[in-house]
Amino acid sequence: MIPFEETLKKNRLEIRRKPLEILQINVGKLCDLACLHCHVEAGPKRTEIMERRTAERLMVLLKKSHTIQTVDLTGGAPELNPNFRYLVEESRRLGRDVIDRCNLTVFFQKGQEETPFFLKQYRVQIVASLPCYSKENVEAQRGRGVFDKSIRALRLLNELGYGKKGTGLILDLVYNPVGPFLPPPQAELESDYKKELKELFGIEFNHLLTITNMPIKRFHDYLGRRGELKQYGDLLETHFNPEAAGRVMCRNLISISWDGKIYDCDFNQMSEILLGGKRRTIWEIELFDELASEPIQFANHCYGCTAGDGSSCGGALVPSPPAPLP
Repeated sequence: MIPFEETLKKNRLEIRRKPLEILQINVGKLCDLACLHCHVEAGPKRTEIMERRTAERLMVLLKKSHTIQTVDLTGGAPELNPNFRYLVEESRRLGRDVIDRCNLTVFFQKGQEETPFFLKQYRVQIVASLPCYSKENVEAQRGRGVFDKSIRALRLLNELGYGKKGTGLILDLVYNPVGPFLPPPQAELESDYKKELKELFGIEFNHLLTITNMPIKRFHDYLGRRGELKQYGDLLETHFNPEAAGRVMCRNLISISWDGKIYDCDFNQMSEILLGGKRRTIWEIELFDELASEPIQFANHCYGCTAGDGSSCGGALVPSPPAPLP
């Protein structure tokens, strides 16, 4: 595989950081699921959890920022962190939008019964994992029983107004491929999802986000066991899209780990590629703006963000044409 940075040079691309707009916080690796594609290697037995002092330091820095408008909470299952509600409440008090990257099944864990109502109260945007509208495909990737729980959770969210027109309560779904291939065009797949989920289950949502599986951690090991790692790497490399490369999310986002280290993105975080190529934590800076001059660190998994229509935590990077009306 050609090193990713050489591909950037070959295409005369220089990717620089823009003003930071998104603060993504990985609150830990504890999760009620252990999904096949998980680049975090999250699961029920993980003990990495963000402490209160770390959460409080992040809110001090957020208050000083004039450019960060969105706080993006991820995990693991972020709701399982005891400081999740503090981060939501403080971020909203500071006037920021908040995203909860939710696996849906967490609502049925002990102590999480009120979480959907809490999310509504603070008007948190929910980005929910649902890798397919087929039960078979979902459970192949996420485990037995997950699909039915996910449908129950989506119906509950709809009842609360999420995904409904005019409520302002945003419910987006996430599609991840169930194997070593690229997502289909986002607009077309969104149309299929909306049709199938509405007809089969009466479920509504706002948008579908297609996210390419990164060949790191658990998915890397899965591909290796099947002898498909090189094939998948070649697929990502040969589908490199310069237009997508110019829109990568690391230009306006930083990622904070559960222990306060700073990274360009969640994928670099899981690969232990530190921002600026050197150890830096939230206790070593006074302003997030200090990071604006740091070069972005690239690695070969960056081909995953730049293949085809591109991929980010916000879905495809290159808009595909809207699906034709039925």
